[in-house]
Amino acid sequence: SAGCDRTILALICEAFDEEILTDEKGKEDIRTVMHFTPKMAPIKVGIFPLLKKNEEQVRIAKEIQRVLQPWMTVSYDDGGAVGRRYRRQDEVGTPYCITVDFETLGESGDELKDSVTLRHRDSMEQERMPISGLLMWLLERVR
Repeated sequence: SAGCDRTILALICEAFDEEILTDEKGKEDIRTVMHFTPKMAPIKVGIFPLLKKNEEQVRIAKEIQRVLQPWMTVSYDDGGAVGRRYRRQDEVGTPYCITVDFETLGESGDELKDSVTLRHRDSMEQERMPISGLLMWLLERVR
């Protein structure tokens, strides 16, 4: 019989992937990723301050978490290098990660102030997104 357990196992097996990535020095690394569709992913968004010692980055990241949490499951993470945080979210299938960085604080000029880095899990591409537009942009994709 095709019970619920088998269906869930089939979905997990279909989503699971290991990719071999090569850095600029030629070193290979295995990236484990769960390619859940954004609507099915258990965690919709990872939120990170670039530096956990930067109080303003932490404050803004926690404010973004407070705004998004009533609408979707989010994960706040400030442990380790940001690349490791991205990998941890890839492993659980989180489709989007938000990083609050120095540009968010306006340290690179006013044109990037109050925007965050938004990373897409499947392509690993990053783009700048105004904080004010995050909720609507995410809701269109994860609900």
